[in-house]
Amino acid sequence: MVQTDLNENSNMVKVLHKSMSKLETVKINEVKQETPTIKSFYLDKDIDAKPGQFVMLWVPGVDEFPVALSRIHGKCSLTVKAIGKGTEALHRMTAGDTLGIRGPYGNGYTLDERDTLVVIGGYGGASILPAVDELNRQGVNVKVALGAACDEELLFADELSLISDVALCTDDGSVGKHCMVTELAMGMFDDVEQVLTCGPEKMMKKTVDICMERGIPVQASLERYMKCGMGLCDSCSIDGLQVCVDGPVFTGEQLSKVNEFGKFERDPTGRRTSI
Repeated sequence: MVQTDLNENSNMVKVLHKSMSKLETVKINEVKQETPTIKSFYLDKDIDAKPGQFVMLWVPGVDEFPVALSRIHGKCSLTVKAIGKGTEALHRMTAGDTLGIRGPYGNGYTLDERDTLVVIGGYGGASILPAVDELNRQGVNVKVALGAACDEELLFADELSLISDVALCTDDGSVGKHCMVTELAMGMFDDVEQVLTCGPEKMMKKTVDICMERGIPVQASLERYMKCGMGLCDSCSIDGLQVCVDGPVFTGEQLSKVNEFGKFERDPTGRRTSI
């Protein structure tokens, strides 16, 4: 019995090691400045992924971190905001530079052919654009509530308007309605059969709460600090769930049982901090 357990553990370690070591090198074909703080990096490799999945991106000599796949049909891209050492180093890279990629990982959006409302804040469009694109390909009626701090930071506004019915808002009132995106979305729930959301977690928490009150199925994509992307390090733990393997996309039913959702996250040391 002991020998069997040892063999099973050994095999599991071998499988995990093989998966972790499957790092592929890719080249950047093109860099597009989306907003003053956000860039898209088009790769020379197609990645077979579902909308909402992510990859672990290695910037040589700097860091490895999770990044959502922002385009998966045709040109594959990663869309990233410069917010830390790794992402700032990525923003300095240009066409022809080499990156390392593992994945894709995690659970993506479940896309039913039902009238859909998509609520996006900040750079949340990086995760959710492929889902809107896929729903459009299925002939689904999609409405998008898109919000940002100001006009210049509205991500994918033009691209989304080609495949969905988009309403805009900004925190400073520079374009669209002068309000938070959840307030904008409140007037868009009529005839909605499902909701997808990605953005600041407090915004998503309010969106999920509204949907749960109205009995509308909702999915939200969470962001957490990750080291492995495979459920080994537990750095992305949230109330016993791991964002990398149980998410990053969760249903409203799942999130209604997660006390930390919209309240707490963990820093690189594992310490719980307020959002």
